[in-house]
Amino acid sequence: MVDFDRFCMSLALDEAWKYQGLTYPNPAVGAVITKNGKILSIEAHKEAGEPHAEVLAIKEAYYRLSGDNEILKLNDSAKIHTYLLQNAKNLFYDATIYVTLEPCNHYGKTPPCSTLIKNLKFKRVVISVRDPNINASGGIGYLKSSGILVEVGLMAKDGEKLIEPFRKWRDSRFIFFKLAQTLNGMIAPGIISSKKSREFVHKIRDKIELLVIGGNTIRVDRPTLDSRLAQGRAPDVLIYSKEKDFDKSIPLFGVKNRKVYIESDFEKLKEYRYIMIEGGEGMLKATSALANWYLFFISPQLKDGIGYSLNRELKILNKRSIGKDIVIWSENG
Repeated sequence: MVDFDRFCMSLALDEAWKYQGLTYPNPAVGAVITKNGKILSIEAHKEAGEPHAEVLAIKEAYYRLSGDNEILKLNDSAKIHTYLLQNAKNLFYDATIYVTLEPCNHYGKTPPCSTLIKNLKFKRVVISVRDPNINASGGIGYLKSSGILVEVGLMAKDGEKLIEPFRKWRDSRFIFFKLAQTLNGMIAPGIISSKKSREFVHKIRDKIELLVIGGNTIRVDRPTLDSRLAQGRAPDVLIYSKEKDFDKSIPLFGVKNRKVYIESDFEKLKEYRYIMIEGGEGMLKATSALANWYLFFISPQLKDGIGYSLNRELKILNKRSIGKDIVIWSENG
């Protein structure tokens, strides 16, 4: 027999994983809304400053229930809140919202989700984990005091893993290694992953503070290492190299508003909170004690080329498809 609550929370978690790495400095969060045993919406927080997962889920559910397409024209969180409070009436009085993280209970860049849920008179709120951010927490107590049935702890281990990057970059730093490879483990030469995968990587580059890469990759590939496919900003770059002499006409040195360091150690990482490493076998081995997670883009092709060798048992955290590629978040097993 299917556990409906668990099924709905798993949908919320899976949706949030689609935006893992893109919500910095916020955590990845997913939400699902149901009514009368039917799923009305599945949404996730997509970017800091934009509507939270709960708001997007309520917006979509409201449209599904009312047919009012005026709500679809609104993208600002405060305006969505106001419109819903003016028009939703009793549409949600017998609805349940599943959220991977405790609804926020403070005014930041967006109004508090807890207030919206309370004022729309949701019958039930199911939460995976409490918010570790003291400034944003308190939603659970607020909703309970409002007479709403609140349940906490569903799929808590999965919920905690989802927000692990948030915990790390909030308290110190989060470092992950990105690697694109073919099915037979080739990582070079040429472009490996699909355009959609590369667009996703550029979206992440727009969010990270520092990109770490090996000196040999710079000399051979002569990359730009920007976020042009996402029309985003270019992160600072740390080139890990024993040799300091580089051709400064390599495109990455010409990107405005970025710092480029050339270092023979990783001390510079201590100055940043959100860090991505790119490279091949050499960088994998050099940073094996630094990377918290690994992000693999696996292209469904077999080709001759350069592979890599590394003895490491990994635990898969999430896997999905982007275009033709398989994308896997993993950590040390």
